[in-house]
Order: sequence, then C-alpha cells, then structure tokens
Amino acid sequence: MNIQWYPGHMTKAKRQMAESLKQVELVIELLDARIPKSSKNPDIDSICGNKPRIVLLNKSDLADSNINKQWINYYKNLNLQCLEINSLTGSGQKELTKAINDMFQERNARLKAKGIISKPVRALIAGIPNVGKSSLINRLAGKASTKTGDRPGVTKGKQWIKIGSNLELMDTPGILWPKFEDEEVGFNLAFTGAIRDEIMDIIEISIKFIEKIKLISPDSLKSRYKLDDLEGEEADILDKIGKNRGCIIQGGQVDRERTANIILDEYRGGKLGRISLEMP
Repeated sequence: MNIQWYPGHMTKAKRQMAESLKQVELVIELLDARIPKSSKNPDIDSICGNKPRIVLLNKSDLADSNINKQWINYYKNLNLQCLEINSLTGSGQKELTKAINDMFQERNARLKAKGIISKPVRALIAGIPNVGKSSLINRLAGKASTKTGDRPGVTKGKQWIKIGSNLELMDTPGILWPKFEDEEVGFNLAFTGAIRDEIMDIIEISIKFIEKIKLISPDSLKSRYKLDDLEGEEADILDKIGKNRGCIIQGGQVDRERTANIILDEYRGGKLGRISLEMP
C-alpha cells in the first residue's frame, strides 16, 4: 500500500509560505511529538533558510515523555531550540513565550534605544495538516481566532493573529510534500491522522498499526483490548479486538472497518497510553 496525499491547494500554500517569510522574523515549526521525523516536512528547511526557528513537539502528552526528552536533545545538538507543548491544554505556552522574548531581547533593546517602545515580533506557524497550528494560535490568543478541527485540511489560507502587544502570528495551511520516499513515513502520518482517512484502506492501515504496536508497546494492545496474547497474524488480532468490542455484523462476521476505526481513534486520543512511534 503506497500512501500519498498532496491536494492541489498545498502547492499554492507552499508558494505563499515562501513569500510570507519576507514579512516574518521567526518561524515556529510544529511537529507531532509521536512522530517528529515523519511529521517534519523536508521542504521547510529549504524554504526557511537561515530564519530563526523554534521547534515545538505538539501533542507531547500523547508521546512517551522520555523519548520527548531525547528529541529535545537531538534538536539541541542541531542548535535549534525545541520545546514540548500541548496546543489544546496550553501546556508549554509560558515556555514558548519566554523563549521568544529571550530570542529577541537584543533586538528589542536596540529598538528601545531608538525610541521604539514596542514592536511585535512577527512569526510564521508552519507544520503538516492536523498538527495543531490553529489550536496553538487560539490558545495563545485566548480566543477562537482561527478555525480548528480534528481532521486535516481545515485551514485554507494564511491569516494574521495578534497575540498581545509583543507578538503577531501568521497561521498557514498544513503542507505535506509531493511524495513520501519512505513508506513508513506515509503509514505514520496515517496512524496519527495527518492524512484523510477517506483516501486510504482503513482496515489495512489498522493492520499495519497493530504490526507496529506489537513491537513498540505490546502490553498496551493486550491491556486495552483484553487480549491474552498477540499470537498469529495481525488480521487475526484485528478480528479478536472486533469480537471483544462487539463489532459483529450479520452472519457473525467481525465488522473490520468499524474495528479499525476504533483502534486508530483510540490511539489518536491517547487511550492506548503515551506511545511514541519514532525515536531520534
């Protein structure tokens, strides 16, 4: 199964982002803490160039806390500041504000010396679909300034949002890249909801997910779905989960599609526990 998703509007959004960089002093790059490698658009580095950047591990409460720390150290070694954040609860918000203030302390001092008391830092929020950009902006603004949703593709165009007197943020549509060279990247994006479920075979995605979780966190599967063991093929495990959850259709067969949706929805909602799918 070769997963690819690159709607036409993403080409336009990528071009708009490149043009918008002339108007900003900072790039805030959001990654999904569960899949920092797979959720990093490789085009961002070339688009942003030498523009100052802060990397945020969003949905950090859904990822393994120890592995989050490893990713923070990984980016530190690349001379990039990296913070854990949860755009829904506001966790990490104060740390982000402090990091921005510290980064532009000298710039603000120079402006003050020229008699300019307050000039907001203009920052661009970048990331893949459904990573939480609009939710972060709404949390920082303290109001619903942008549209949000639990599915990719909600933000369609760029928009500026003022955050207090010291910061202005530009929200941009989530952008993927034209081709996933690594099949695993496509699956990781599918597992976490960055790609529309409607364009994929949800049953096959769930079977691949079971295969991965058997290696990473087998006990979470056994505990959540009351499985005695994880023996046999992944499709058989899917059927066992379906039976245990009462996903039965006419003739006594397991409703695999319903079961698949339950498994992926519960992983995305953190009901299987804090599970990271990638390590640095």
